[in-house]
Amino acid sequence: MNKTIRIFSILSMLFILIILKNRKKIKICICTIGKKENLYAREFVEYYKDLGVNKIFIYDNNEKNDEKFDIVLKNYIENKFVEIIDFRGIEGPQLQSMEDCRKKNFKNYNWLIFFDMDEFLFLRNYSHISDFLNQKIFDRCQRVQLNWFFHTDNNLLYYENKTLKERFPQTDKRWNGIKLGGEEGIKSILKGNIDIEINNVHYLNPNLISCNGFGKIKEVKGIITNESDHYYYYIDHYWSKSTEEFVNKLMRGDVVLGKNTNYSNNKINMYFHLCDITIDKINYIENRTKLNLTHFKVLLQKNTNK
Repeated sequence: MNKTIRIFSILSMLFILIILKNRKKIKICICTIGKKENLYAREFVEYYKDLGVNKIFIYDNNEKNDEKFDIVLKNYIENKFVEIIDFRGIEGPQLQSMEDCRKKNFKNYNWLIFFDMDEFLFLRNYSHISDFLNQKIFDRCQRVQLNWFFHTDNNLLYYENKTLKERFPQTDKRWNGIKLGGEEGIKSILKGNIDIEINNVHYLNPNLISCNGFGKIKEVKGIITNESDHYYYYIDHYWSKSTEEFVNKLMRGDVVLGKNTNYSNNKINMYFHLCDITIDKINYIENRTKLNLTHFKVLLQKNTNK
């Protein structure tokens, strides 16, 4: 029995070595933008380092005298795995940062990933991203579009010093990641050597040939993809986090739209569509934002009386 196990172990090791030897070497980078993300930046960087990404370009959109990524990512910056690009103090710069990253790097990388710091790629059956993107099924594709899988606030009111995965295991399966409150439900990975301007945060450019996670060429109706791949390939989207962190997100403004009342109201609607409505959450948001959330108090009362 022990001899059989040893033989099986040796064969398994040989199989893994053959895969590693035959793996075509491809280079993959991430382009992302961050503002007040120091609490999450290291988890994001370490996750994608373990997944096999070669380089992460972080566009620092903090205010001039605000926090710096150097504080939490010093070693990754020093070993050149992370490069920080100064976009401090610029309002609504996400498209600008994406296009800047594409222009500077599309000839140097086989694939460019355009995800935010609350988006974590899930690949069932793949521990290394190059094995996934290196498949022949993507030969015809110019971009790979994957759906979001929204995580709720797990009814946590305040920040806790734990990983996102530990704090927010609960997902909202009503949405299945396709669409939430008017938000586009996909993010894209762009094949290198494609010189086409990025003009949309989610699908990059409408003229690109798009594939899902199975390499299937797919139509894009507006922005929403026709089908989701929520068992095999998707993006864990820790959009709201706790109520406290959600409000912090509101206060910093949007990387595309900036900061305004309409933006805040839309995001609060989205938040309570995704997460449970409680009086503690309503009171906390009202106290911090000074917005009137009477509508949600009435809705909560109706739900309570049912």
